[in-house]
Amino acid sequence: MSVEDIVVTPMGARFAGRRFPCTLGRGGITRHKREGDGCTPAGMHRIVGCLFRPDRLARGQVPGWAVPIGPGDLWSDDLRDPDYNLMVRAPHRFSHESLRRADPLYDLVLITDWNWPYPEKGRGSAIFLHAWRRPGFPTAGCVAFSRPDLRWIANRLSPGGRLIVPG
Repeated sequence: MSVEDIVVTPMGARFAGRRFPCTLGRGGITRHKREGDGCTPAGMHRIVGCLFRPDRLARGQVPGWAVPIGPGDLWSDDLRDPDYNLMVRAPHRFSHESLRRADPLYDLVLITDWNWPYPEKGRGSAIFLHAWRRPGFPTAGCVAFSRPDLRWIANRLSPGGRLIVPG
């Protein structure tokens, strides 16, 4: 492990010499992730992308490598979709999640390489680092932080940094 790693612990996540409160999936941590199980997958997951809402965050508030989320940007979570676990655009006939949410959860998103870029169908889609609803409120499998903490982490993290979830 290195200082470039975000390491999930029972006391929160450690990164760059600091500890941050975070929430995980409602199903806990698993080594056998399945689509829809609500679990956070154990393992080492590389950070492969960063997305942000340009209508809510100024370019100077996000890392230089962040990509804007557009109104039609979606993430496929449908096992039948040839683009399962990939970013897609509206209109999209398969089940998907909108990346441009009404709430602030995805105003800034760090994308991990969980089951990506060559997804195994059913192994689970999109493990993101994103803002939490409130402290202690679980996610559907992602890792969530307060908005200020997420911005602090994102602005100090390099592409290829790792999220380590012991399990």
